[in-house]
Amino acid sequence: MTVAVLCDIACELGEGPTYDRHTDTLWWFDIVRAKLIEKPLAAGRVTFHDLPMMASVLVRVDGDRQLLATEAGLYLRDTTSGRLTLHRDIEAGNRATRSNDGRVHPCGALWVGTMGKKAEKRAGAIYWYRAGELRRLFADVTIPNSICFSPDGAVAYFADTVTNRIMRVDCDPATGLPVGEPKVFHDNRDDEGWPDGSVCDADGTMWNARWGAGAVDAYAPDGRRLRSIAIPARQSSCPAFAGARLDRLAVTSAFQGMGAAARDIDRQAGFTFIADVAVRGRPEPDVAL
Repeated sequence: MTVAVLCDIACELGEGPTYDRHTDTLWWFDIVRAKLIEKPLAAGRVTFHDLPMMASVLVRVDGDRQLLATEAGLYLRDTTSGRLTLHRDIEAGNRATRSNDGRVHPCGALWVGTMGKKAEKRAGAIYWYRAGELRRLFADVTIPNSICFSPDGAVAYFADTVTNRIMRVDCDPATGLPVGEPKVFHDNRDDEGWPDGSVCDADGTMWNARWGAGAVDAYAPDGRRLRSIAIPARQSSCPAFAGARLDRLAVTSAFQGMGAAARDIDRQAGFTFIADVAVRGRPEPDVAL
């Protein structure tokens, strides 16, 4: 297993990686700098797209459109021109919050979290969106993260990072809506770092980036930590399956909040990495508008 640098242009807050298997392209964000980043894996240079607002989640609609979760709501993006069009408000008028983590359930429903721009306590929430309908699932969230789903869509995972616990909740596979109360999946309070972004593979193993520990951890469906992959940046933020066989992990990182002395030690902070872990990944579903 090897971990290599995919992009050595440091992101202040690298987040939200997603791989489009139709175009062999990895997309991710530098949230606080309002950048959308594009990298064809097989060949091609890294392209930075300036955005008019902070954004954190990109999901595919079809070959012509993407849906972005932003500080101002859900926006459709034309993949050719980059033109953005407002699709659905989320927390309209609340300038104190922005989007954070999110993923698409196998049924096409998008779960997306919001948080305070200064990580204000309990300022955010986690929402469900599908086919024009928006519902708030969980309120009073400080830093929503780790949103992902079991392969059959029967389980959703999420975290409020400040609690240092990853949660799980049963879901209706047909709608992606919770059908029970959340329970603790993994308690990280005795370990270094905090749970950040996650993704679930074809075997039901959940892969979580552990912010502050420079690691991506693999968890069995019962919450046992199976293995850890060292990432050469302490603030590892989110993994995504990548490559033609979806057998690699792309991992973002950040240098947010680090002073000059810390960055001098953590020289690859903010880089984006690619790990050859022979994982059995799953393609990201298209979102149902």
